[in-house]
Amino acid sequence: MYVKQISVFIENTPGRLAHFTKLLGDNNIDLVSLSVADTTHFGILRGIVADYEKAVKLISDNGYTVKLTDVLAVSVPDHPGGLAEVLETLSGHDIVVEYLYSFVRNAGDHALIIFRVDKLDEAEKVLTEAGVRLLSQDEVRGL
Repeated sequence: MYVKQISVFIENTPGRLAHFTKLLGDNNIDLVSLSVADTTHFGILRGIVADYEKAVKLISDNGYTVKLTDVLAVSVPDHPGGLAEVLETLSGHDIVVEYLYSFVRNAGDHALIIFRVDKLDEAEKVLTEAGVRLLSQDEVRGL
């Protein structure tokens, strides 16, 4: 059983990711999971959306390059070594994992997203002052 993943080529400039995610939100497209890998000038956003057909049309119509890829959504045991067990099963059958990323659903009414930023201290201050809740390492560990 496959899941459709969108992959979107996004310019790595201030506000571009915000613009893209606002485009999805304004059109009622829910990001179920999200991963962004970047280079100096461009990034690749990979994600699962609730309505991929609507998303692909919207994204293409707004000038982005988008691709659909079949992926597997795998339930991994949530204990130390759980991921290793699944990976060993795949590698035992000469299956290579090209990339993977995680997502959390049903975490109350908030999505839990990890951000990497170039100015960590400044980002922490700005977000805190804006009333955005930042989770501590212990809180993340306890999820």
